[in-house]
Amino acid sequence: MFIRIQNLCFQYKNAKKMTIQNFTLDLNKGEIISLVGDSGCGKSTILRLIAGLEVPNTGTIQIEDRIVTDDKRFIPPEQRGIGLVFQDYALFPHMTVADNIQYGLKGWSRSQKQQRLKELLGLVGLTGFEHQYPYELSGGQQQRVALARALAPKPSLLMLDEPFSNLDSDLQFKIRQELRTILKTAGITTIFVTHDRDDSKKLADRIVVLKDGTIHRMGTPDLILNER
Repeated sequence: MFIRIQNLCFQYKNAKKMTIQNFTLDLNKGEIISLVGDSGCGKSTILRLIAGLEVPNTGTIQIEDRIVTDDKRFIPPEQRGIGLVFQDYALFPHMTVADNIQYGLKGWSRSQKQQRLKELLGLVGLTGFEHQYPYELSGGQQQRVALARALAPKPSLLMLDEPFSNLDSDLQFKIRQELRTILKTAGITTIFVTHDRDDSKKLADRIVVLKDGTIHRMGTPDLILNER
């Protein structure tokens, strides 16, 4: 397995019960997983735990051959090799597209940064936009810049939280297929959170349905979305 999460449990301070209970999930390299479920079921908390933004009460998280969380160790977020794309994209408004994408490439040479920028602009379909600012772009273009920035350091895992929530329905339809193509072309293992079944249907290889912090169902989109 490329990523292995075992028996993850987590409770927020002052909460009356566990938010995440015995969450166990294996991911293959290049697989796209969708986390779905009602509000408060723990979807975004799972992302935060994997990213290292929260510390689990118990459980193990292994990425490639490295354990990043268990009862003896905790690797900080910046050392986990994970790319994150948030709902609001979190682009720097005073930076150009190029500067936003290259922001995480600290320690890279100028020529390496330029080569990676060229690769990513081609991958996300924004060649020629490198000198523009976020406010000059459409919502879909801003999302692709955020995706390129997350992919720039070549992370082991990409995680997206409600990636289409700020886009209108017509743009959502177009971007879904584009995003799957980009992720599969990059070969990047991905976990994304959504409340929209169409997101899961178009993007995911597997859907994980959460209920009260535990896995309620899991399977292919055809299996899960056709259940009565």
